[in-house]
Amino acid sequence: MSTSSHSKRAARIRLLLMDCDGVLTDGRIYLLDDGREMKSFSVRDGQGLVLWHRAGGLSGVLSGRASLALDARARELGIHFVRQNVDDKIATFESLLADTDLLAEEVAFIGDDLADVPLLQRVGFAIAVADACIEARRAAHYVTKAAGGHGAVRELIELLLRAQKKWRPLIAR
Repeated sequence: MSTSSHSKRAARIRLLLMDCDGVLTDGRIYLLDDGREMKSFSVRDGQGLVLWHRAGGLSGVLSGRASLALDARARELGIHFVRQNVDDKIATFESLLADTDLLAEEVAFIGDDLADVPLLQRVGFAIAVADACIEARRAAHYVTKAAGGHGAVRELIELLLRAQKKWRPLIAR
């Protein structure tokens, strides 16, 4: 897909939805001896989300798993919608559209694995991280240069904000 096509899609986006494991993290889950789990999140992705919110964008996470670490990170970053233990990402997506009065064309989704493919095929701007499975990359309008958990969300947010002519004013502050 051409860069101008990416820009046209990106210019319409008002809600950025993300998978967690493999997108906001590198997909690894550390299980501690006491049964708790640990994940690693990118500071660059976090800064990107702060800029996205400052520009008026909405954000959300749709995850097939539940995680206290995700709850904490989402609270810290002011992520608007956090849906965990999601079996059907399309049904959850449709519910979010109804709640926000947004159109599918106004939503971007960034994913990495097979469970993300149906939603990648439904949103206005579909993004796969660089290390996503081949099916997710094929379903995407754009594939990031960065891997999941290593700045892919930040890369996407910069693309969105540049297409919306909001990047330079934000970083000038």
